[in-house]
Amino acid sequence: MKAWLYSSTNGGLEKNLVFSSDARTPGSPRGDQLLIQVISTAINPADYKAPAMSTVCGKVLIATTPASPGMDFCGRVIAVGSDTSARQFTPGQLVFGCLGIPQQFGTLGEFILASANNTAPLPLGVDPDAAATIGVAGRSSYQSIVPYISAAGNRVFINGGSGGCGVYAMQIAKLLGCHVTVTCSTRNVQFCRDLGADEVIDYTTQDVLEELKSQGQVFHHAVDHIGSPEDLYQECHTFLKPGKVFVQVGAPSMVTFAHRLIRPAFLGGGKRKYVALLMKNHKDELVQIASWIREGKIRVELDTVYEFEETVGAFERLRSGRTRGKIVIHVTNLDREAA
Repeated sequence: MKAWLYSSTNGGLEKNLVFSSDARTPGSPRGDQLLIQVISTAINPADYKAPAMSTVCGKVLIATTPASPGMDFCGRVIAVGSDTSARQFTPGQLVFGCLGIPQQFGTLGEFILASANNTAPLPLGVDPDAAATIGVAGRSSYQSIVPYISAAGNRVFINGGSGGCGVYAMQIAKLLGCHVTVTCSTRNVQFCRDLGADEVIDYTTQDVLEELKSQGQVFHHAVDHIGSPEDLYQECHTFLKPGKVFVQVGAPSMVTFAHRLIRPAFLGGGKRKYVALLMKNHKDELVQIASWIREGKIRVELDTVYEFEETVGAFERLRSGRTRGKIVIHVTNLDREAA
């Protein structure tokens, strides 16, 4: 099969990607597995961060190498395993989902093995490119918002509204009837408003923390996709109501997560509960988000769509930190019109 492969993360995963037109295939599906030909994949920061963070003495520990990056997918079932869960799918069926963690046979290879429990049928009317964005960004946003909203009218603060997760998070919060405040740069202010943000803080011209402090303890929930300002969690008690939660989805490095997680309040740490989000593979959430997309309740925003040979450029774009929505890569074009 064709695939982009890496064996090292030195200097950045994308600098180590090598295209192969005759890479080894993952083999036949067993148990609950489905053999899927990937149509589209959406890339996420975890696709390069997880392999890099798991590299010890130059060896990548999270996946057997050479490996293909990528976890999100929309594709066509080729063969099914023997378990009942796998037999619910049929060869030729269009599906989407997420591998959950980086694997040797990632979604930047033409074929993958995915668990039937982490895969859902593609609803009629949902584009494969849109479905490919749901796995990581859609479910991370769902899990960072839905469990913490107690009632319509709750005020939610989302740090980073225009990125892949932010776009999903603000729309999900609005679906639940929340009043949503987000941060973004000047060029994305109207973009965020068009997606439903009630208030927008332009971090290029305004002091985010001071703007939040000036409102007082009015927020019922906070989600951070950025990890800055550095003292945002430390000072969150000034804008987040007592007993409410600060969820960390993204940050520049694990140092941010560790510092905020282990520093106690009496030593200057945050005075609200801190949750470092570890996305869970819940199939029902895939189905729910796809349903919202089909119904027009969530709009999928694609920053850029790349062809397979442009994969290195796609990762360079992702690393720029200036994306508006998601980046999608077309892996195979064979059945795209039929899809």
